[in-house]
Amino acid sequence: MSVINNDIENVIVEEDINKEYPSNVHIMKPHNQLRELQTLLRDRTTCRSDFKFYADRLIRLTVEVALNHLSYIPCEIQTPTGQSFEGLRHERGILCVSLMRSGEAMEKGIRECCRSIRIGKILINEGLVIYAKLPPDAHERRILVTYPVITSGSIVLTGLKLLVTEYQCQLSSIIVICLFCTPDGIRKICEAYPEITIVVSEINDVAPNHFGQKYFGTD
Repeated sequence: MSVINNDIENVIVEEDINKEYPSNVHIMKPHNQLRELQTLLRDRTTCRSDFKFYADRLIRLTVEVALNHLSYIPCEIQTPTGQSFEGLRHERGILCVSLMRSGEAMEKGIRECCRSIRIGKILINEGLVIYAKLPPDAHERRILVTYPVITSGSIVLTGLKLLVTEYQCQLSSIIVICLFCTPDGIRKICEAYPEITIVVSEINDVAPNHFGQKYFGTD
């Protein structure tokens, strides 16, 4: 068995994949650790405890990449030794909106990266919004929409429509964070809402649709 360890090849693959999709779609740079996590989450022999562990790792990695797309402002701080340092600080006012139920699996990773972040929830069933609870100032915030596996894109499209029409959220302020997405699903979302930002670990026809059931132990 040969060991894959070719950074140049990975860069070429990344560029080729990104050319297939609009510039608002950001696919994580492929590397061996990422590929292993994506493999283990697809493997039917992965037990639930291991699945949850690997899922949380991949969620954290994807969230960290998504946070790079927030707005940052320059700031100057003083170090404990009295020196000044010019750095960055992200603008306040972030809201996570999880599309229930599988989207709730990503809340832990969001909270680990964004301390005290407010979280709203939207429950969608067969194209209908069953439940939605968001803060009244949602339209003034940068929004992180979480949904781990996008196949047809219908649930995300319904959630985005609610955010825009009912809560008057700006499309340019919305970042959709997902782990796996099919080419068809990503294209449908981009065609309907080209102004949003999408961060995904991988786009592939083989999506682990069992993710939510396995993560929450309802499979």
